[in-house]
Amino acid sequence: MAMPEDDIFSPHATRSRPPFGGTQARGKVIDQDGRELSDAAPFQQFEGFQFDFRNATANPFGNLTREQRLERLEMIAKLLDVAFIVPGTNVRYGIDGLIGLIPVIGDIITTAISLWLVREARLLGAPWHITARMLANVAVDGVVGMVPVAGDAFDVMFRANVRNVRMLRRWLDKQPRL
Repeated sequence: MAMPEDDIFSPHATRSRPPFGGTQARGKVIDQDGRELSDAAPFQQFEGFQFDFRNATANPFGNLTREQRLERLEMIAKLLDVAFIVPGTNVRYGIDGLIGLIPVIGDIITTAISLWLVREARLLGAPWHITARMLANVAVDGVVGMVPVAGDAFDVMFRANVRNVRMLRRWLDKQPRL
């Protein structure tokens, strides 16, 4: 069944025949409450709704200063590596150690978050040698973390994210302020 040319060139015009060879629906459309709906009624509430990703209010992280970005990275690193304390001891652990208890998938998730931290450091202007050291820390944490029990203990003790943010902070402190 071929489509008439007027349907191809003017898609919003009324069609000469119903699509897919069916018949057009006739009668009223009633919602669950028994009210009659017009054809456009379900979508009228979304008529003026639009996304504007160029505007700063659309992206909550769009207009952060360098210090705010660094504070955010420090907060995430602490949450991942040292957020909690084992009761009765001084041993600190974070979400990285908890998520890492899920075999393979947990280590992949925490490695992905750590790689995001490295990406943010790169966006802050970290040079290649700092980024390379950060990637090495993430790689060691990810690979050794895959080992079932010893890897989880290593995750708790190694704290790759805190190391990486500390390394980034030291490098940024040496840079001249503009």
